[in-house]
Amino acid sequence: MKGDLAHLGSPTGPMTRVEGGFGNRTYRLDTDQGSFAVKELNLLDRRSPYRLDDVFRFEQAAFAAGIPMPEPVLASHDTLVHRWVEGEKVPEAAVSTAYAFELGEVLARLHALDVEWTHVASQDPTPRDWPELARRAALTGQPWADELARNVEKLLAIAGFVDDCPRPGPLVLTHRDIHPWNLLAREGRPVVLDWELSGTLDLGSELGSTALSVSKDRGFDAIEPDTFSAVLDGYVAGGGTLPPSGPHWFVFMIGGWLGHTRRNALRCLAGVDVVAGPDLAMSHEVVHDGVRGLPEFYARLPQLESLLP
Repeated sequence: MKGDLAHLGSPTGPMTRVEGGFGNRTYRLDTDQGSFAVKELNLLDRRSPYRLDDVFRFEQAAFAAGIPMPEPVLASHDTLVHRWVEGEKVPEAAVSTAYAFELGEVLARLHALDVEWTHVASQDPTPRDWPELARRAALTGQPWADELARNVEKLLAIAGFVDDCPRPGPLVLTHRDIHPWNLLAREGRPVVLDWELSGTLDLGSELGSTALSVSKDRGFDAIEPDTFSAVLDGYVAGGGTLPPSGPHWFVFMIGGWLGHTRRNALRCLAGVDVVAGPDLAMSHEVVHDGVRGLPEFYARLPQLESLLP
């Protein structure tokens, strides 16, 4: 990685790791040419490869169009670099309606961009190996083994929902990963980070995932309907058109969480820290949160649909 970064200037101090990172590892690099966020991508255990050429071109177009985001600087096969942006972290709690409204406007502007995307995503069947993972977890004494065993049937039902839920479209080229941990607040306004999962997605899934993520806390007991609606109002005000309502608004979010939980379970079962991914302790936390939270999310789908227009 050092060779890739040589043209960023002479370092003025050591590159330091930034706290967080559910899938990759990010560092801050200060040089005589400015400050940069350097992200090492975990390429070892992903379900599908990153499309970094397409992502970088999409980011450049979004930045040029004034989307509030860090300036993209470099994309190599395993590293992404952006100009460092100062801002306040967004907690996992409902944001203000003004922030949510502007975030909806940002999505509308993003979806209006005319950017070539060379990759056509395929929908592979959702893995159904939860019984085997539960067996291995029990044999190896994983701290979340009992919780997983209790919820195997529910996780299998979620996998079925992810595969069978109709997605009426339209497809949009979008960020696909807007959550509080991928946002900053700068003077109370949103800044969108972490674009490496960008790609095409059913519009309802992008709106549902974004609106739900910024209108609740870590669980589902404190969802703010006004904040959820503000994202959609902002989207319409920004020139977007809302798709039909239905469970497809939440299928991508629950499917992504299911896959993220499974990948981290496999890391825990291997018992080895990957070089560029999350620490093993964080992987255990992710799995525990997933096997406990996913069944609750699935059970609340009818309630969540009541938030839709």
